Amino acid sequence: MKKLFAGTVLIMCSAMSLPVYSVAQDKFEGSAGADLVSSYIWRGQDLGNVSIQPALSISWKGISLSAWGSVGFDPNDTKEVDLTLGYSVAGFSVSVTDYWFDGGPGYFHYRDGATNHTFEAQVGYDFGFLSVNWYTNFAGNTGFKSDGSKAYASYFSIAAPFSFVGLDWEASVGATPWQNDFYAGGGNSKYAVDMIDGFAVCNVGIMASRSFHITDGWSVPVFVQLVWNPSTEAAHFVAGISF
Repeated sequence: MKKLFAGTVLIMCSAMSLPVYSVAQDKFEGSAGADLVSSYIWRGQDLGNVSIQPALSISWKGISLSAWGSVGFDPNDTKEVDLTLGYSVAGFSVSVTDYWFDGGPGYFHYRDGATNHTFEAQVGYDFGFLSVNWYTNFAGNTGFKSDGSKAYASYFSIAAPFSFVGLDWEASVGATPWQNDFYAGGGNSKYAVDMIDGFAVCNVGIMASRSFHITDGWSVPVFVQLVWNPSTEAAHFVAGISF
């Protein structure tokens, strides 16, 4: 589901963060890379064990198109492919993401009730010292309520970056505002619940990161993150490295 905690972070949110430009670039720009994480935690949900997570993006004048995926070393872990189309200007960002997971209907199955796609809309603003984002599932697997109706599961997050003792830090908190089974702990979690009954804080995180100089022009970013999910009483300690 694209990064540990959106706000997108090296793996956290993430995913679904879009890059912020104070001045839109005039030329096409591209990036490619991959993260190796000790476990795949997304918005407080446990989605997998040790995983490799490739990313590819192109952008132009604030418009970005990106692909992101996750493949676990454990063959039982779900494989994921995400596509995001976004736009950002100054601190404002908006995007639409198509998440897809294997283990169910094939990729080109989009029919309601018979698809493994989730379509999500995002809107947010980065003030520099604080970023806020709102996400809502609007099609595909939107999540369900206890009565079987669509939940259009949503999530909002607040994240604050800061520097301390020579490290770059980010403190974050995220919550789901109403009843749904989408943010119920994750299919890989022994702490998963059947249903979130209403408003619930499902992600409280603190992350520290730094880059290690390898050679001239090459540094390797490394991060560690503590994540608590109060709604499922779960805790996670994650390490990651970016290439």
